[in-house]
Amino acid sequence: MISFLRAYKSYDPAAKSLLEIGLLYPGPKAVFFHRIAHFFYGIKLFFIARLFAEISRFLTGIEIHPGATVGCRLVIDHGIGVVIGETAVIGDDCIIFHGVTLGGMKFDPVKRHPTVGNKVLIGAGAKVLGPITLGDGCRVGANAVITKDVPPGKTAVGNPMRVLE
Repeated sequence: MISFLRAYKSYDPAAKSLLEIGLLYPGPKAVFFHRIAHFFYGIKLFFIARLFAEISRFLTGIEIHPGATVGCRLVIDHGIGVVIGETAVIGDDCIIFHGVTLGGMKFDPVKRHPTVGNKVLIGAGAKVLGPITLGDGCRVGANAVITKDVPPGKTAVGNPMRVLE
């Protein structure tokens, strides 16, 4: 838990203490509640899992489906309006800004949400849709709409999306 809070502290120069981050930042609260919800989801107590997810959404404005897989040290900056779908997978050391959606484009009960590699940054308002992969170390620009894979280390921007060299 301390390394998780330190990730926020190293990222955000406005953060004055680990206590401030733990008690007052919505991102750490959302991830904490998600870990509990994900546990219950994993043992098929779906109602309890969704209850914890709903409490988290009410308290933080961040919606993470209990089925989503979230790696270590995820930083959700500001957070209001973040939506992470059921089959999304997020790697370690990622940064997600407010208004980001990791969403699906189908209603079939299959893998329908993105897989996000390690050390990925997703800019404010970006929509990452479908069972695509954001490679390790890539970046997604603010308000981009991403519907195709982004190679590791590349930057994707715009609508329609384009990958910068």
